[in-house]
Amino acid sequence: MTATTVTADDGGRGRGGPEPEAIRFFGTSWVAHDGGYAARRVAVAVGALAATLAACFVLRFAYQGLEIAEVGSFVGLLVVVMFAVCGAVAFRKTWEGFTRRPADPGREESLRGLRAIGFIGSLTAYFLRSLAEAPGEGLRRREYEAAVVRYERRRTARTGNPAARRAARSRKPGRG
Repeated sequence: MTATTVTADDGGRGRGGPEPEAIRFFGTSWVAHDGGYAARRVAVAVGALAATLAACFVLRFAYQGLEIAEVGSFVGLLVVVMFAVCGAVAFRKTWEGFTRRPADPGREESLRGLRAIGFIGSLTAYFLRSLAEAPGEGLRRREYEAAVVRYERRRTARTGNPAARRAARSRKPGRG
């Protein structure tokens, strides 16, 4: 869903035009930074950091379980490298998702498992982005502002009654 949707029936709200796309945890408060936007940003940042730290502890306990099972240093190294690589890819893909829409949604869908393994990278990206803005706010703001400009252009181009213009054209002098 993008912000370029123009609503014909505004549900009695008295507004027309594009509606902003809601962001998880923020709704549409990101548009005017109202409705507890600052408090929500702080809560999202603290929550993402707490989830990241909790996830690190869970992985630490999992690694200790591997040590207790005495699986060997090679398997331990493989697990560490796997989580590091998956975390880095998940961080990058999550960060890119805040700035642009994916060019190939099917490819993004195929990376879902990798992003699930590297969940610490995704949580870290979410935390870092929430320090500057609501995650995804910049992308949605650009799309929303472009949709508003397009809507205003279309609206001003359509002023007047088209039927009256047709009637005026048919009554041109010299026709009879």
